Amino acid sequence: MGDLEQLAIKRYRKVKNELDAAVVAAGRSKGDVTLIGVTKTIDPTVVNAAIADGLSVIGENRVQEFLQKREQYHLNDVKVHFIGALQRNKVKCIIDLVDMIESVDSFELAQEISKRAVQCGKVMPILIEINIDRQTSKSGLMPECAEATIRSMAQLPGIAVRGLMCIPDPKQTPESFVRMQQLFLQIKKENIPGVLMEHLSMGMSGDYTQAVLYGATMVRVGRGIFGQRTVATPNQEYTV
Repeated sequence: MGDLEQLAIKRYRKVKNELDAAVVAAGRSKGDVTLIGVTKTIDPTVVNAAIADGLSVIGENRVQEFLQKREQYHLNDVKVHFIGALQRNKVKCIIDLVDMIESVDSFELAQEISKRAVQCGKVMPILIEINIDRQTSKSGLMPECAEATIRSMAQLPGIAVRGLMCIPDPKQTPESFVRMQQLFLQIKKENIPGVLMEHLSMGMSGDYTQAVLYGATMVRVGRGIFGQRTVATPNQEYTV
């Protein structure tokens, strides 16, 4: 096992221990919060090291990258969540390869997921992305539009709305987490038919322990597990 693999295991254990401690400190049970390892630009051998040590959910950001790396992952008993911006014309490429799509930011995208899921004979769990800080650079529904749009999505076959997700402005937390928790609880209280508000996906490497205090049930950690890396591709250079 190489140095990067060993380092990923060490970091994974540190994050897992810190997450478990934060969950207990918040008066919750350890199993209440799922750790998602964000694998953008990370070599599959490094990801597999964390998987072998217990990482059970990975988060993929880019369709093409996922398709290129998928066969190299050790995915037995591991779930894959798509967490990045998803173009409607790419839904067909991943619909039968992922276990959840967290980044549903429009009714039109939900329609396409519905169409492709029905064709595959499956029901795709989705989370609705909220632009909680109204950032022009971020996608997601505006908070005031969330309930009405979710009610419309709930009528679509082949999808199951299971909660909300967000990518807050780091300068706005914990205020962003407070607003997300309030919105989540407000929509949950409505008991919308066909909607099961059980997941709130928020919190990343810099603030996942804080997110736990405000009801996060999923946290998405990349740098904290796999380190900050820059990977050159033929078209672009990415920093994780």
